[in-house]
Amino acid sequence: MYSAEIRRQVPGVFILNLSFCNILITILNMPSTLFGVIKNQKPFGDCACQTISFLETFLTTNTMLSMAALSIDRWIAVVFPLSYSSKMRYKDAMIMVCYSWLHSLTFSLIGLLLSWYDYSHIYASCTLHLNEDDEKIKFAVFTVVFHAMSFTLSLLTLCCTYFKVLKVARVKQRCLMEQKRRKQRATKKITVFIGSFIVCFAPYVITRLTELLPLVRINPRWGIASRCLAYSKPASDPFVYSLLRQQYKKALVNMVNKLLRRDLYPSSGHSSSLDTENDYCLQRIT
Repeated sequence: MYSAEIRRQVPGVFILNLSFCNILITILNMPSTLFGVIKNQKPFGDCACQTISFLETFLTTNTMLSMAALSIDRWIAVVFPLSYSSKMRYKDAMIMVCYSWLHSLTFSLIGLLLSWYDYSHIYASCTLHLNEDDEKIKFAVFTVVFHAMSFTLSLLTLCCTYFKVLKVARVKQRCLMEQKRRKQRATKKITVFIGSFIVCFAPYVITRLTELLPLVRINPRWGIASRCLAYSKPASDPFVYSLLRQQYKKALVNMVNKLLRRDLYPSSGHSSSLDTENDYCLQRIT
């Protein structure tokens, strides 16, 4: 959470939780899959593989629910602007985050207790995987319920809330030209939000459900490709959600700008006037 302004806002709670999950997926699960692809075998021992599998289930579910929570927050802010502060308090945001953690931990612990975490050659990853034939029905039921309560629930929430936001954006402006511009911006944002969710997660979820069918064999190349698509969501979230509010876009651009200036001007003792001028220009551009 680079921006202090964002941290003071209620949506910052959801952004912080989403960023936490994305960072852990990037530094833990992505390298594990990369090693699995390179070695074409389990990259770590059983204990480490089960830990990574547990984290993958927990973090992916938490990410989806965090995105749904953000869409609910945006819906309340747009549809109920006058009562937003009473309908969405820090307490309410923390309750939603706690539910997200409890929901994610429940499914993660079930998979751990039933020993359904192992290395899968289809996905070259430590993930939910079944080896014993006598538990296929139980595993299939768990997989269907898990994805219904994570992916499907989050997708339905995104669609319902953002379509209501779009509906409000179409009727609240009196000026026809301004109404048209507002509708176009809202449509573009909603398309990016929902579209990125579907493109990144849907292929992997559909593949996991398809492999439950008795006569279906998933091609490992497709399995790895669908897994990489799911991993692309954490990488794209900072750019996708910078569209949600102007503060996110400014914080992202400011952070990149300062990092670049730090590389170009290691000694910062005599660059205050240049920084001020650049910051002013940056605000004008964004």
